[in-house]
Amino acid sequence: MKLGFSGNVLGRSGLRSHDSRRWQNKPHLSVSLAYLRDLFLYLQSRQIKMYRMAADLAPYLTAPDKPHFHHQIEESQAELAAVGALAREQHLRLSFHAPAHVLLNTPDTRRLQQSVALLTGLTAILDAMALGSEAVIVLHVGGHYHNASRARDAFARAFLRLPAAVQQRLALEHDDRRFGVQDILWIHQRTGIRLIFDYLHHQLYNPGQLATNEALAICLASWPPGQLPKIHFSSPATEMVRDRRGKPHPPRLNRHSHYIHPFEFISFLQRLPPMRDFDIMLEAKARDLALLQLRNHLARYAPQLSQRLATSR
Repeated sequence: MKLGFSGNVLGRSGLRSHDSRRWQNKPHLSVSLAYLRDLFLYLQSRQIKMYRMAADLAPYLTAPDKPHFHHQIEESQAELAAVGALAREQHLRLSFHAPAHVLLNTPDTRRLQQSVALLTGLTAILDAMALGSEAVIVLHVGGHYHNASRARDAFARAFLRLPAAVQQRLALEHDDRRFGVQDILWIHQRTGIRLIFDYLHHQLYNPGQLATNEALAICLASWPPGQLPKIHFSSPATEMVRDRRGKPHPPRLNRHSHYIHPFEFISFLQRLPPMRDFDIMLEAKARDLALLQLRNHLARYAPQLSQRLATSR
């Protein structure tokens, strides 16, 4: 079982997840890959074997009004191959999470075309890095559009029209207020898309009242034999927040905390019945620091789990 995180590294200054310069400064995928190479070396030093790359690794790749950015993947083939080789050498599991504006079930034809273009581009990056089938692009069902059944059906139909290479890279995650595990299972049964279980989302939105273990098992079973599933785990923010006038408000539980609640994490894993192995993407605002702190907590409070994680590094 591997633990991973996403985004910028906080444990060492000077590391960047991607070239975030504005278009006027001519950002490029090749620059992002140079940053990524240095970031991978940091991950190796910390024995971290799982990482979610920035979805805008290739800046403005599919921006319709900026065609001069559209050929970055072709222009960076050598760099992509080299960084992919480094990831494979480190046994590093990589993935993307599609941005919120990527919607396969949108009724807006233009937005759908842009969504497909970006998913195709992210697929091309993973393929050029020669990464295995476990390197996925996670996305959500999308909008409700006043009719959940039609929205699910629209996603399934759009998925089935995608190029096979893109279909093979996608994984579908349930969300915290519109589409639960049973909804994405419905889509899986019609498309074969792999499913991502999200612990916090399931606590927040579970209209079918599925037990956590049952929901997890449903998602794990959607992955083909020989592929290691992954799940998402986060703790809700519990700190008081203030509005612009300084008035205190309770937290929004759908927001991720900075760190992972260790006892909740330990309880989740210890209560699982025997089931298929999986990796865990930690979604926490403290990024790598949250992962390293969780390791420390596991070593102190759950040494058997700590050993299980250590043997998979």
